[in-house]
Amino acid sequence: MIENEIFKALADPTRRAILDKLTAGSLNASALREGMAISQPAMSQHLAVLRGAGLVREERQGRFVNYRVDPEGLALVARWLTKYRAFWPARIDDLRTLLKEMDQ
Repeated sequence: MIENEIFKALADPTRRAILDKLTAGSLNASALREGMAISQPAMSQHLAVLRGAGLVREERQGRFVNYRVDPEGLALVARWLTKYRAFWPARIDDLRTLLKEMDQ
């Protein structure tokens, strides 16, 4: 199931940081490495995982490769979260009620 691959990819903080950088727009691997203490091979591995999960797309321009967020992969995450969106308001209301009762 592709959702499993997506969440495995997002479990790593470095990959989440890469996705955060890509929200600003398309970047190459060298630009993505700026400010991160990882090697070029490690960046390539992280990008391969993100591509495999459908979260990042690769765009070749001559000998350069740029990466960008794949909105289709993020749409799968959004759909998954939608299933749980109704769950939280009721739980927060229950917590609010409990805290008020504890204050009394």
